[in-house]
Amino acid sequence: MSQYFEVHPDNPQPRLLKQAAQILHGGGIAAIPTDSSYALVCHLDDKAAAESLRRIRGVDDKHHLTLLCRDLSELASYARVDNKQYRLLKLGTPGPFTFILEATKEVPRRVSHPSRRTIGLRVPAHAVTQTLLDMLGQPLLATTLIAPGETEPMNEASEIRDRFQKLIQAVVDAGACPMQPTTVVDLTDEPPVLVRRGRGDPALLGLSEAF
Repeated sequence: MSQYFEVHPDNPQPRLLKQAAQILHGGGIAAIPTDSSYALVCHLDDKAAAESLRRIRGVDDKHHLTLLCRDLSELASYARVDNKQYRLLKLGTPGPFTFILEATKEVPRRVSHPSRRTIGLRVPAHAVTQTLLDMLGQPLLATTLIAPGETEPMNEASEIRDRFQKLIQAVVDAGACPMQPTTVVDLTDEPPVLVRRGRGDPALLGLSEAF
């Protein structure tokens, strides 16, 4: 049975999020709100939790998981970033963009793309996510909360609890999310490749003319 934490979206109660962080520290999986949609998250260094995350989501090891980072300096610890890439990252963070970059050795090989050694990274602009990341002191491994066989992310925390309460350990309810996935940009190519158009406007990155 998953624990249910109802928090304020802009001023989340630290006591409740601390309990959710402890669950994640202990190897649990949580559903949390972000600035794009609800996501399933787990501790980056927990192999069993990462495998459960993929299993619940119904994806294989070729599906890019994402690291949710507190800020750009933390992101740069987990990805190789040159000056041009960094300028683009600054334009899109924090916000609803996911950037595919070459992973550093700080990223466990089992969570990066098996053939390309790349990883998706982003800095979400959501108070609940940021507070959780601050409490954990490291990124969270994440994937959009789309139920197997469906195409749209789930947006009602109570429905998430009802559907996944035997599979995940915590649900953090901060109300409805925007229900749009992030815009995904592959920065390992030159010029950058727009992989998916989502909530983030590519024009913010100066990519509108190219696409």
